[in-house]
Formats: sequence, structure tokens, C-alpha cells
Amino acid sequence: MRRLATDTLITAERNLTRLPRQPDLFTAFTIQPIMFVLLFVYVFGGAIVTPGYDNYKDFLIPGIIVQNIAFGGFITAMGLAEDLNKGLIDRFRSLPMSRAALLAGRTLSDVVTNVTSMTILVITGLIIGFSFDAGVGDIVTGVLLLILFGYAFSWVFAFLGMLVSTPEAANSLGFMLVFPLTFISSAFVPVDSMPEALQVFAEVNPFTVIVDEMRELWVGSPGGSLWQSVAWSVAITAVFAPLAVWRYRKNAER
Repeated sequence: MRRLATDTLITAERNLTRLPRQPDLFTAFTIQPIMFVLLFVYVFGGAIVTPGYDNYKDFLIPGIIVQNIAFGGFITAMGLAEDLNKGLIDRFRSLPMSRAALLAGRTLSDVVTNVTSMTILVITGLIIGFSFDAGVGDIVTGVLLLILFGYAFSWVFAFLGMLVSTPEAANSLGFMLVFPLTFISSAFVPVDSMPEALQVFAEVNPFTVIVDEMRELWVGSPGGSLWQSVAWSVAITAVFAPLAVWRYRKNAER
């Protein structure tokens, strides 16, 4: 167990050290989220009606942070696909290190990048007019929930990264699977503004559950459920972590 923890931290450090050397990845969770916020607020915000909210910014910020946190795992997917493509997985297997450390280190490093991205988005939101309507306890609870949800989706992307042969394919596959989930949810528009068929899906969508709870925690909007949000995060991790490990072992045995 001690060896696993040490190897995981070393692997996570390796992943984080690479980011400043790859500006395109670094901008993906720094500049790009800011652009999303500004575009939605100042281009689409005036056309979207959000009953119960003083302004669209209070409605948007929790939703766009949840979306960005979910996509934070794309770095893991691309990194694993690249390591697999270059044969680094085989090299890691030949080293005296825990086999689980590669995946655990990847997903752990996502926590750091997700927290960085979350901080940037919150600061951007505060600058343009977003305001918390909650105590410190609720704000901290929201942050922890975001970290948990982001960690769950890191395992989704880890699994996707082990399915494909190139980093580009990993990024495209993750985008095609996750992007529709974020838009068919309450992240950007009220669910009741959608066609009836989409409303049915959006209401059970885990993104809607998480976003609604974030709005309750941060801006005092009723309708969220903390236990359902945690349950979804745990369930996603419980499904995709074993799948990622299984796929990793299968790839390593080739």
C-alpha cells in the first residue's frame, strides 16, 4: 500500500510536470474556460430566460464549472493514449513499480488541474458579476462535490484513453460522448424549456443532478439533492475505474 501511494504520487508529478511544456494542454483548462463563460454570458445570456434568478450569470457559473470539471479528464485520456501508442506502458510494466500507480497517478493529477480550472472560473465569474448566496460551509461542500465528480469522470476518460490508439482519437471520442450530456441538462438552460422528449432525459441526466445541487449550495436555488449527487459520482467511479483497470491490463498483455 505504501509503495502504491509513493508510485502514484511520482506518476502524478510526472504528469503535472509535462503541462507547462505543452501550452496547448495548459490553455485548455485556463484560457478556454474563460472564453466559454464570456461567450455564454454576453452572446447567449440575453436570449435565455432563467426564472428565479436575478441574472443569467448566477444560473450559468455553476453549470459551466460542472461541464469544465467533467471534461478535465481529457488530459488523462490523451496521455494514456500517447503512452500506449509510444510503448511507454510496456516500459512502466518492466519497472519495479505498482501497476495500479499509472492510472491512479493520472487521475490524481486531474484533481490538481480541475482545482486550478475551477478557481479560474470562479474568479472570472466574480469579476463579471456572479455572487455566492451561501455560507462558507455550503461553498466548501460545493467545491468538494465538484472534485468528486471530476475525479469520477477522470476514470471515464481513463477508460476511453485505453480504448483508442491515438491522443487525437481519445479527445474526439470523449468530446462526442460527454459533450451532448452537458448540453442536454440544466447546465445552460432550464430543463422545462426543452422539448418534452429531451426533458425526460435531462431530468435523469447526472449532469442535471450535479448542476442543480451546485446551484442550491452556491446560490440558494432549491431543487438539488446532495445524496443523489454523491451517489452518481461514486457510481460512475465504481463502474469506470474497474473498466479502466481491466482495459489497462488487457493492453499490457498484448
